[in-house]
Amino acid sequence: MKFRDGMWFVKEGMKVEYATEVSNENTEIRNDGRTVHLLCPTRQVRNRMEAIDVSALTLDISASSPGIIAIEATHWAGAQDLGPHFELYPHGQPEVIPSIDQGDLHVTLSSGDLSCKVNTAPNAFGIQFFGQGRDEQLTSFDFRSLGFAYSNPPTQTRTLAHSLDNIGRFMLAQLALGVGEKVYGLGEQFTEFIKNGQRVRIFNENGGTSSEQAYKTVPFYLTNRGYGVFVDHTELVDFEVGSERSARCQFSVEGQRLKFYIINGPSPKDILARYTTLTGRPALPPAWSFGLWLSTSFTTQWNEKAIHEFMTKMEQVDCPVHVLHIDSFWMRRFRFCDFTFNPAICPNPKKMIADLKSRFNVHVCVWINAYIAQESPLFAEAASAGYLIRRRSGDVWQWDYWQPGMGIVDFTNPAACAWYASHLHALVDLGIDSFKTDFGEDVPWVDAVFYDGSDPKKMHSYFAMLYNRTVFGVLKERFGEGKACVFARSATAGGQTLPVHWSGDSESTPAAMAETLRGGLSLATSGFGYWSHDIGGFEGLPPANLYKRWVAFGLLSTHSRLHGSETYRVPWHYDDEASAVLGAFTRLKCRLMPYLYAMAVDNVKSGVPVLRPMFFEFQQDPVAWFLDRQYLLGGNLLVAPVFEESGKVEYYLPRGKWTRWFDTVDGGKAGETVQGPIWLTERYDCMGLPLFVKEGAILVLGKESESRVEYDYLADLEIRLYHVGNKAEQIVVDVEGKEMGKITINEGKVEVPEVSINHVKLNGVGSIFFDDTKQCHRFD
Repeated sequence: MKFRDGMWFVKEGMKVEYATEVSNENTEIRNDGRTVHLLCPTRQVRNRMEAIDVSALTLDISASSPGIIAIEATHWAGAQDLGPHFELYPHGQPEVIPSIDQGDLHVTLSSGDLSCKVNTAPNAFGIQFFGQGRDEQLTSFDFRSLGFAYSNPPTQTRTLAHSLDNIGRFMLAQLALGVGEKVYGLGEQFTEFIKNGQRVRIFNENGGTSSEQAYKTVPFYLTNRGYGVFVDHTELVDFEVGSERSARCQFSVEGQRLKFYIINGPSPKDILARYTTLTGRPALPPAWSFGLWLSTSFTTQWNEKAIHEFMTKMEQVDCPVHVLHIDSFWMRRFRFCDFTFNPAICPNPKKMIADLKSRFNVHVCVWINAYIAQESPLFAEAASAGYLIRRRSGDVWQWDYWQPGMGIVDFTNPAACAWYASHLHALVDLGIDSFKTDFGEDVPWVDAVFYDGSDPKKMHSYFAMLYNRTVFGVLKERFGEGKACVFARSATAGGQTLPVHWSGDSESTPAAMAETLRGGLSLATSGFGYWSHDIGGFEGLPPANLYKRWVAFGLLSTHSRLHGSETYRVPWHYDDEASAVLGAFTRLKCRLMPYLYAMAVDNVKSGVPVLRPMFFEFQQDPVAWFLDRQYLLGGNLLVAPVFEESGKVEYYLPRGKWTRWFDTVDGGKAGETVQGPIWLTERYDCMGLPLFVKEGAILVLGKESESRVEYDYLADLEIRLYHVGNKAEQIVVDVEGKEMGKITINEGKVEVPEVSINHVKLNGVGSIFFDDTKQCHRFD
């Protein structure tokens, strides 16, 4: 939201007042020793007369945890704050003992390795942030950078005192952007990966992947200068990233209060470790969820017989399936959600699910959402019990979007949560393993009343958190820690604790495939560890070439689902080669599971996502900060999807030795070493893409022919060492996610935990073997 008309003028219809100075007379240290309290008038106060009839902001600057400083700016402290609020430090708040240095012209608060220095000189305003050991400031608040604003302001102060009904009130902050500083994150944004120059509204909307709207918006960003910013507001947060002022990142909210956190790095991994300490670490999904999900798709025609035929045909074409997802029409039309299988499609759901699991060894997921159609027998029950969102009139909040007369479950009501969960428990009793929690974005923010009195504007995006938490809680209760998995579309900050998420409705075009990847990279930069997308795109029928290219991208994402709208995504609907491509990349993912699941276990501990932007591992390489058509899968595999029908792909390898996984059409051979930094332009057939292993990697793999994602990760392994130096290590985990030790390299000797290993390859160097002491010796 813009408040100014260029540098010199205020935007028409706006009035803006900025913090202008801080003086020592108005500075105090709170008694707890953690907070600096500042009073900041909005004009210079040089005498007693100028201290009359002046507005002011109060600033509370406090140490939140090591490396994190909280700032709260307030105009009128008497404004109500109805909530909801983000649940911060869900795993416990780390202790920090801040230091506060108060001089004649400054006050400095330090929290661990992050310092905030306030200029308290008369007639001046400035707040600087520094990381310990770094000469340059991280960012700062400068002239006209903290303030409040009115839209449709009155012409006289007395008019303002009478009524605020038609007056918009906003709090705003502008943090300086240094020369060359780039901004990333803000949730699953499908626009350009680098957010500079964009307006980004943190407000969940059901808009597909082809616009500035997003299903998963997160008021958090990080920059290549080594810090992050989290705005602690669940309502609409409006970001102008270098678009209100080109050298500042502005964020604003409606109301009288603005709270945010500055998070020190210096690396992107360090920033995310601290950010996910603040908002929650991702849970560990079950190993089976990393396999191939086959969906019945949305409006396609299917029944129990068709499902068995599809699963049988997948076996015949040698394409392993690990999860069967049954989309929305498992319920009767106009009755979503009644949580009851349509008897015309499935007369005995418990038997059908048991047969599918026995015959095909799959897990089963079904589609649900939080909307209850008026025709559903559950509508009247929920309405009479007060389980649905209401209007101010007392009526149930209804409309005819999605389902006729639908109401929305009010998850702020504990009884409504228990009622909703009871129906999910009944489905688990039938054999259901997971739920696709669709929608959750179309939640009313006007004329809506919630059970707990929450402000509907603040609840709109946060609703997804309550919805997914209820569903995830059922699965966690039934299956245990590390065994729960939803397939969610909407989320906000903290949603990473309830995996997994998929990107929503994309078109079946190469451009949509690229925008989908940008969304995934932005979501990863916002702290989400796991992410999926509709292979082939959701809307339309992808041409065979695109389908096969998207298959490679999809199976080299953390989670992989075949799903469409009006068309199926089974490979035989495309061409003869599609089944071979799907089978090959599915088996590759199965083989990678010991490596991928170790990366997932690390994500739970560190907050570093499994699918990650290139700059997470190569922050010193300026090129890495611009790459949005390639990524890292874990810390050691580089993936560059192919978007061109010709198979042509341009990608970048940072400094180091990179080992090629696939042959190219133009002569590149699997296993060869390519020295970076280098840009390459190559062509691949549909059985390959640029997949490289990083120098120094210890890659733990399953069998080459492996078709399962759940197997003994400690037996029958292949361990590959890629140009490893004298010291390296890699954790080894079992299929439950338990750490079983480390493979370590120390002065050229390899030590492994007490596990059964078939054979070991030292890639590109020679062979090694194990003796009875489990020591690894090299011979050429």
